[in-house]
Amino acid sequence: MLSFSAHEYPYASQRQSVFARNGMPQPRPAEAGIAMLRAGGNAIDAAIATAAALTVVEPTGCAIGGDAFALVWIKDRLHGLDASGYAPASLSIDKVKAAGHATMPVHGWLPVTVPGIPSAWAELSERYGKLPFADLLQPAIALARDGFPVSPVVAHQWRIAQAEYQASREREPVLQAWFDTFLIDGQAPRAGQLFRNPAQARTLAELAETRCESFYRGSIAQRLAAHSAATGGQLSAADLAGYRPKWVEPIKANYRGYDVWEIPPSGQGLIALMTLKILQGFDFDQRDSQLTWHRQLEAMKKAYADGLHYITDPEHMRVAASTLLSDDYAARRRAEIGERAQAPQHGDPHASGTVYIATADGEGNMVSFIQSAYHGFGSGVVLPDSGIALQNRGSEFSLDPAHANALAPGKQTFHTIIPGFLSKDGVAVGPFGVMGGYMQPQGHVQVVMNLVDFGLNPQAALDAPRWQWLGGMKVGIEQSASRDLAFALARRGHEVEVACDLTDYGRGQIIVRDPETGVLCGGTEPRADSHIAVC
Repeated sequence: MLSFSAHEYPYASQRQSVFARNGMPQPRPAEAGIAMLRAGGNAIDAAIATAAALTVVEPTGCAIGGDAFALVWIKDRLHGLDASGYAPASLSIDKVKAAGHATMPVHGWLPVTVPGIPSAWAELSERYGKLPFADLLQPAIALARDGFPVSPVVAHQWRIAQAEYQASREREPVLQAWFDTFLIDGQAPRAGQLFRNPAQARTLAELAETRCESFYRGSIAQRLAAHSAATGGQLSAADLAGYRPKWVEPIKANYRGYDVWEIPPSGQGLIALMTLKILQGFDFDQRDSQLTWHRQLEAMKKAYADGLHYITDPEHMRVAASTLLSDDYAARRRAEIGERAQAPQHGDPHASGTVYIATADGEGNMVSFIQSAYHGFGSGVVLPDSGIALQNRGSEFSLDPAHANALAPGKQTFHTIIPGFLSKDGVAVGPFGVMGGYMQPQGHVQVVMNLVDFGLNPQAALDAPRWQWLGGMKVGIEQSASRDLAFALARRGHEVEVACDLTDYGRGQIIVRDPETGVLCGGTEPRADSHIAVC
């Protein structure tokens, strides 16, 4: 199993790794999850309660109207849940172009896909939970009804969202409900300011009472469909009624004896696995060396170029995930990495030859769960008097009919949110994840290598400075990385940007379980308002 020092922190760490035996939910509001464990629930119950509470206290990152994915380790086996939605049946490329768009917009009704989050909560509870479903949403209901002090990072992101929606408000009048729902006296709440969302409390209570059926085939669905029809949307009652989440077989790649697990396409977890397959052919003895970072960046660029070219709804994939993960293809892509930075280009595998939550309990059950509204609050479309913000996941679709991820009615799009999981020799090591759009597979690769290659404990693995491919030849490195490293990468041809806003570099969580003692070790993100709770 993983070997690391619990008291060595080579990077400026604001937190210590946390150890526990009976349970560990994270991040905020971890108290909701810990309450479920203390009430006799398991890691699945804790994940659902935490996820529901996060839609209240971190609406800048997730919403009831978003998507979710989960990896669940239970009874010595990993299970995958895909609760991502699809494009409305009446939405087409021609309709988007007729509205005057050359690419998919980010705000308004057009990028709205069928939400999957409520279905994920209900499905996880039905299949693996122990407590009554209604109990799981009570902490979230109380937070929405009674209010909560807004945390600093969330307040910062709230202000950014207000500015972005303000810029789109004139051409998208439907955004007005967002301003009515999420502002206090016309302004985003300040850090420490109490925010209440009584409409969301009522919605959560209805979801609790109906096991989320109301969202898809009840009164909430009827209200959503009516609001869509009245304000120019494409989302219909039939789109909602026909939706069901899917249990899927997770995909994996073995990296130096550890199985790294991801959700299959349309998620971008495949990109993390492709990158690790390429990097496995190199030896790494120093984490913060120019050669290590150069090879990591080059491998990531190649995997991302392939992912953006090939990944889409699995029914529309032109290349199988297994082909992209083959040893032969990884070797060919690895051989293309030289001493200098190269522009990213997708390969041809046939030539010659994605808010994150990690929970665990004393029974050995573990959950890697992620949910999102995509860009901040999402599309900016809010169902009035409901607290329901709708995602803009459809903004990922291409309007090029020849592209693998071209928009089509009822199609799932390329998806950025991805939960991760580690195991070794059939034994669970633990869940991990790094939130943040296109940073996610990049964060997954760095976290896995920090744990496996460089022997860092979970907290140090998250504290370590990160790099990020930004597109083309541009790469970013965090300001805590050495300037010598930045200059060395520039000499190799990388266009280096030093980041000041650390929230652009992902927000992660890790739990590692000792198989002999059952003791859990957790690390949480120093770049966010995250928290670890134990019992």
